[in-house]
Amino acid sequence: MLRHFDHLTIVVRDLPKAKAFFVALGFSEAQAVVIEGEPFGSYMGVPGIKADHVTLVLDDASPRTEIQLLHYWHPDRLPDPHIRDLNKLGMNHICFAVDDVEAEVAKLKALGFHTRNEIMDFHSRKLVFLDGPEGVTVELAEWH
Repeated sequence: MLRHFDHLTIVVRDLPKAKAFFVALGFSEAQAVVIEGEPFGSYMGVPGIKADHVTLVLDDASPRTEIQLLHYWHPDRLPDPHIRDLNKLGMNHICFAVDDVEAEVAKLKALGFHTRNEIMDFHSRKLVFLDGPEGVTVELAEWH
């Protein structure tokens, strides 16, 4: 039986900037380690892996919600030229519920992060897309 969302992992080039983005949304660093060699290479299907693995946890969330950041030292990261295109096949975006979407947007903009559109009202929610780390689309939703 599926119980709840556990985590999302994002491969990043700029680890401090990615951490700052999620910290601004209310995440805190829970742990940071380097993963290298086996069993990680076999498990992830990445021979010769060496990467920083940072676990960020959403403060005061129940159940526990994590964003994991991977910063590869080896092998080289593979770019996804279509990561921002929401009509591509595969993962589209991640969305977090918030209490006040305008306040969250203002906080993120003050820190130099950008929205992809204006806030819109749709299906009893105020919604906005953000440019997340490495072009990953992050959406915020305020239910009303």
